[in-house]
Amino acid sequence: MRNRVVTDTVSRGIYVPLRLRALVRRCIISTLEAEGVYGCEVAVHFSDNRFIHGLNLEHRDVDRATDVLSFPYLELKRGDKPSPQDAIGSRVLLGEMVISLERAAEQAEEYGHSIERETGFLAVHSTLHLLGYDHEAGPEEERIHFARQEEILEDMGLVRA
Repeated sequence: MRNRVVTDTVSRGIYVPLRLRALVRRCIISTLEAEGVYGCEVAVHFSDNRFIHGLNLEHRDVDRATDVLSFPYLELKRGDKPSPQDAIGSRVLLGEMVISLERAAEQAEEYGHSIERETGFLAVHSTLHLLGYDHEAGPEEERIHFARQEEILEDMGLVRA
């Protein structure tokens, strides 16, 4: 079964170019397939810094805007696959991510690459979180998480500037 990505905006006045929506879908699906995961659904919300700041404060007690937040629906460990018993209807609802396009644009400029590369990076990074990767679990997990996301991005042609 194919994977599915649902996108929307959660903040008024945010324009999300179709090319970025399509890129995020492609990054999520490529990440899921690279991990051998099929039949899942991921919801993506695009926001501004103000909205994601509020979420970061509410859910992580961090009083600042961030680039992406991941909200997994399942408690997976890196390498786990969702179970068909986790399905609601025909798909497993893997989780949600919120991407601040405002922060992504700031970081793209800061790192000297395109908004596409930065947004793609955030989508891959967050999808790996939904699949149980956790760079905050220690140096080795951080190395594994970041190496895997760079591998996926390189396979997609989204290399650093």
